[in-house]
Amino acid sequence: MGEFDLIARHFRRPVKHAVLGGGDDCALIAPGAGMQLAVSSDMLVEGRHFLSTVDPARLGHKALAVNLSDLAACGARPVAFTLALSLPRAEDAWLERFAQGLYALADAHGCELIGGDTTQGPLNLCITVFGEVPAGQALLRSGARAGDDVYVSGTLGAARAALEVFRGTLSLPEPALAIARERMEQPTPRVALGQALRGVASAALDLSDGLLGDLGHVLAASRVGARIEAERVLGCFGLRGAGPLPALGDSQRLECVMAGGDDYELAFTAPPQARAAVEAAARAASTPVQRIGCIEAEPGLRVVQADGTPLAQRFQSFDHFA
Repeated sequence: MGEFDLIARHFRRPVKHAVLGGGDDCALIAPGAGMQLAVSSDMLVEGRHFLSTVDPARLGHKALAVNLSDLAACGARPVAFTLALSLPRAEDAWLERFAQGLYALADAHGCELIGGDTTQGPLNLCITVFGEVPAGQALLRSGARAGDDVYVSGTLGAARAALEVFRGTLSLPEPALAIARERMEQPTPRVALGQALRGVASAALDLSDGLLGDLGHVLAASRVGARIEAERVLGCFGLRGAGPLPALGDSQRLECVMAGGDDYELAFTAPPQARAAVEAAARAASTPVQRIGCIEAEPGLRVVQADGTPLAQRFQSFDHFA
């Protein structure tokens, strides 16, 4: 199977929303009147971002999900994406499964594939996604203000727990491992929540490298600090209710939640007077949110226990080159 046969068989569809899709030197997108185009790229590398044993359908899902999560953090509606794909071999069965997972998520969000590139080499996937957001309504990292509440969506830490199982540093019962592995390999981009938070949240970003590290980007952009309550964050752990986890104590759960990464949930801030609006947005998006702390004027990120004393445990978020 040659390169163009591969594209025609697995990645060629007529476009419905773009002006021009794949087949020419460039695709063409015309955002709606009064809209701004939101663009983001993410790369997934075998051995760095996913295991060689991953189901290709789940990999197709995740490759797009991590990009849709960026649009969610901006409050944008997905429109289209491109796919750059490096493959060791052109295996039809693998590509069919990969495309199934990719298109299932794309169709769920009305986001169409409009072009890209394929080549032979180590397994590597890079997607660039395009979305639209009303002019002046994009959620940014720079809007947090002292007194704002800090929220996270969904659950955190399960993906990190799965990674530690594969590293051999943790053991989980099979039902809990199945949940954790699904969270690692098939995250849910919070697109509906991001759009529902437009005009409600003061700042937002998605969580890819760990709560504390990613939240630090909001604090730096907004020139503020934050106090995070460890007990509230622990309540967000993604394996609560998955049965007894004797090998996973509170300290390790906190490590997974605070610094785990690969969650692709949203962290956002909103003023206290917007609490009812935040709850309404969460209901509209069918996505739970949890208030975990507050923004403070003093720079720095402080994690405190229930009585307000600083937490002694230290956390290190993921860094590709650390």
